[in-house]
Amino acid sequence: MSERVSLGRRLAAITLDWLASYAVIAALSGGIGQMSPDRSPSILALFYVEVLVLTMLQGASLGQKVFGMKVIRFNDGGALSPLQVLIRTSLLVLVVTAVTYDDDGRGIHERASGSILKRA
Repeated sequence: MSERVSLGRRLAAITLDWLASYAVIAALSGGIGQMSPDRSPSILALFYVEVLVLTMLQGASLGQKVFGMKVIRFNDGGALSPLQVLIRTSLLVLVVTAVTYDDDGRGIHERASGSILKRA
């Protein structure tokens, strides 16, 4: 199995995913200057869908793909099931589960879903 992913790389990937979601919502709102403060739930919803769908389809979100990472099953390195992706993504948006790590470098969202983020 490939090496663990650093916190910096994880943060860069999630930041890219968030900024991409923000940019789409801003564009749909007529631009950043036209966005109202109540758009945060829309950004979070789009972020959730982006991470969920892309992880199901290709094993990585946009940010993870750009920064050379892939989400795999912890026990055998295979692709995640849709249920594992759903659990992982749902807990990821809670943030605190994504920044609490064990000795294997896995967050709560990864332990609960049986997954791990590795370098591709």
